[in-house]
Amino acid sequence: MQRHSGEQGTSLPRRRGLDPRRVRLFALAAVAAATVALPLAVASAGPVGDDGRAAVRASEADGKVPVPSRSPLVLGLGLATAARCGPELFSADGIEAQTCVMTQGRDTWARTYYRNATGEDLHSVLSLMEPGGRTVQMRCVVGAEDDPGACETPRERTGGDVEAYTAIAEFAKGAGSGPLLLRSGSDAGGS
Repeated sequence: MQRHSGEQGTSLPRRRGLDPRRVRLFALAAVAAATVALPLAVASAGPVGDDGRAAVRASEADGKVPVPSRSPLVLGLGLATAARCGPELFSADGIEAQTCVMTQGRDTWARTYYRNATGEDLHSVLSLMEPGGRTVQMRCVVGAEDDPGACETPRERTGGDVEAYTAIAEFAKGAGSGPLLLRSGSDAGGS
């Protein structure tokens, strides 16, 4: 039997609300956009800040007393930032880290990204070893919140070949006197 357009029951009822397929498509697109944007935002960001922290500069050659200093809070907009990072490392104790040598324009510094799932505060020492034996260190308290964080040394004028710079981060319990939980380096082979 042939139906005419005027008969009842010829059209399907229209759904009300959101189409679940479209919601999934938009959610997938948002995750993909965030996956691309987050590393770019992190790489282009400047120093995390150093409120209350001091860098310790020491030279192996002269043995002088370390001099505390503060790094400027620079966003680093406009210049490309290069990062030479070692592998992301995990310890059985629950700390994970990746350490990088960062270069922007004529400045070089060290940065370590970490996540502390140990359940207790840790202490970290981040060292940037420059050509000629000069070392810059930053001491950071790593909170027990299990949130991603970062620690970095102050920016220094690049002296010599940037490939000769190395960064190492060490994470320990206690005020740096406890057992070493993880050592993370900027070299591709890890530390």
